[in-house]
Order: sequence, then C-alpha cells, then structure tokens
Amino acid sequence: MLLLSNHDPEYLRSFMDGGMYFNAPMVKWASENVGACSWKWMVENYDHLTPAEQDVVNYNRSMGVTAGYSISFKDISSRAKGGIGLVAPAGTPQEKVDETWERHGRTILQMNNVAHLKMTSLPYNTLRRPLTPRQREVLEWVGDGKTTQDIATIMGLTPATVEKHLRLARDALDVETTAQAVLKASFQNQIFVLND
Repeated sequence: MLLLSNHDPEYLRSFMDGGMYFNAPMVKWASENVGACSWKWMVENYDHLTPAEQDVVNYNRSMGVTAGYSISFKDISSRAKGGIGLVAPAGTPQEKVDETWERHGRTILQMNNVAHLKMTSLPYNTLRRPLTPRQREVLEWVGDGKTTQDIATIMGLTPATVEKHLRLARDALDVETTAQAVLKASFQNQIFVLND
C-alpha cells in the first residue's frame, strides 16, 4: 500500500496503524465503486452502516474530519485499487464542499486522475534489494509463459542459472513462488508483461 497524507500524525496512528481504515465507509465505497462521491453519502447512510463503520465516522468527527469527497479509480487489475480522499478543513460544512465540487469537480477529478496515473506508473523502491536486469528478464519470460529450459535457451544460460535468478528475484520481492514474483514485480512496474 502506498499512502500519502497531510493528516496529523496522531490521526494517522489511529486510522492507519490502528486499522480503522478497514471499516471506513468511504474506503469501502471506493473499493466497490469508480468515480467521485460526496461524504454526504456517509451521513445519509449512517443508520445503515455497521457499528464498526459508525465508530470510524464518530472518530473522524472527533478529529474534525467531517467533510470531503472520495475518488476511486478504475485500475488494470481487480487485485489493485486506487483512491483519494479529499478532506475539507475542519469546520467546513459538507454543503460548502458540495458547492465547490459543483463548480470545479470536473477539473478536480481530472487533476486527481493524472496524479493517480503518475503514481501507478512509478516503480516501487520497497525491495530488499533491487532486481538485477537478468532477474527482471527471467521474470518477464516466465510472465510470457516460457519454461526454465526455454528461458535458458533464449538467454544462453544454463537452467540452473535461470533458477538462481528466479530464486534471487523471489527473495528480493519477498515472495514464495515465481508466480507471486511475476505478479508483484508487474504491479510494482519492475517488469512489463504485455497482454495480447
């Protein structure tokens, strides 16, 4: 997960480290929808929220996080989801946020789409160590459906050397299987597998 925030660290400790985001109504909305949603939705549906979701709403109220918009993006995989929560300054009524959205929402949405696309195209730097060019290449060949023997022939290596590159790639990516390595490296833009 990549999280960028300008919230107070005290708020983030409870919301993120305390796991409150698992029950946050607008996070749930973003995980199930694409587009933009006024936090008015949360107020209108408060009675239909679970007790855990209501606890998050009440915590947000206590921290002055009461008005805003959530934006959810369409992603290339069902296993990945991007969203942005735009929080109004404490004390701002939701009606004022909705008026601003009415006037400038299209531009705000476009700006956030550009920011999301830029963030998803950046390579991650969370590896134990960076993948080497050979490790990236063997993962790309696996992603293309090649066997260890095929890869060895294509790259002019022995099958044992190919296996060594795959093992080191799995270690660098902190995964157990080569399939997981291909998936994680692809999501992190470490390799680029073309789909036909």
